[in-house]
Amino acid sequence: MPTNPSPAALADTAAESVRSLNHATQSFKGNLIYPGDAYEVVASLKTLTQRLPQSFEQLADFLRRLDKTDAVTADYGTPEEHLMEVLSGLASSVLIAQTLTEHLDRAHNALAPLGFNDPQ
Repeated sequence: MPTNPSPAALADTAAESVRSLNHATQSFKGNLIYPGDAYEVVASLKTLTQRLPQSFEQLADFLRRLDKTDAVTADYGTPEEHLMEVLSGLASSVLIAQTLTEHLDRAHNALAPLGFNDPQ
């Protein structure tokens, strides 16, 4: 029976997909030709950023539950100090992802009316 990929493996796959996207969108590669190409990419990136807050919130919930069982230790300092920093970082990441989504939505809307006029 096949097992589901781990959350870490899925996050790694997402990171590698973004790396591939970075290569594919380099100007000299010629993969982007029309404004509609950018429109589609921005739409997908907006969807990605809309989904990130849920992942961040679920990670925070997992860590809070784990902390309640006293199962968390720390190599130095206290687990509570480190968990507070993690939870703060994840909460900030939620806000940043939401802001990024808003800006991508603006870009997506601005791309909508653009067309292509072949200068040749």
